[in-house]
Amino acid sequence: MRVGHRRDTDVTQEHQRPPAAVLFDALGADYERAFAQAPAHLAALEWLIERLPPGARTLDVGSGTGRPTAAALVEAGHSVLGVDVSPVMVELARRQVPEAEFRRADVRDLPLEAGSFDGVCVFFSLLQMTRAEQSALLRRLAGALRPGGHLVLATVPADVEDVEVVFMGLPVRATSFAEDDVVALVEAAGLTVLSRHSALFTPDHPGAGPEPHLFLHCRRDGTDH
Repeated sequence: MRVGHRRDTDVTQEHQRPPAAVLFDALGADYERAFAQAPAHLAALEWLIERLPPGARTLDVGSGTGRPTAAALVEAGHSVLGVDVSPVMVELARRQVPEAEFRRADVRDLPLEAGSFDGVCVFFSLLQMTRAEQSALLRRLAGALRPGGHLVLATVPADVEDVEVVFMGLPVRATSFAEDDVVALVEAAGLTVLSRHSALFTPDHPGAGPEPHLFLHCRRDGTDH
């Protein structure tokens, strides 16, 4: 990072950027190193891949560096659209998983065609949204799944709203739901929760402690599943 005075316009632009973009621009590849080998994440990916049709169209919400999610989906023969608000993450993902498509965009504003995806991944990408935004986005993601399509979601289950936490050494504001409320939120969006898995994971990062993670394996019911 260059040392020097920042212009007022730079400060204004920084404040206008989504908080998630600021955070993950700063973390970059460190995030992948800390989380890419989480066993429950890899197991959720395997669960989804086993249920996708050949050459499935998939959406990776908050795609980060492209690994492990987009990379695993591409390796299994599926097409991937990854969406992330962080330009640093999008650039890393494009280099690391060139077979996938990555867009720098806020998924809250991304047009989603009804029934256009066979699978959707939402790994820890809701935590910096308000509860209303999380609910609205899950409804849109459910609608973007074809009937019979599957969605996997991971979050940190906690009854917290706009609280400041330290994540990988950086301050961030987070909002989430207790476990049963996450399930209720997903079901209200129009998805069936087929199974859930709770795990404690300690990121590979200095000073990190164990984090509770919740993984939901979901399906949009319909006539062709």
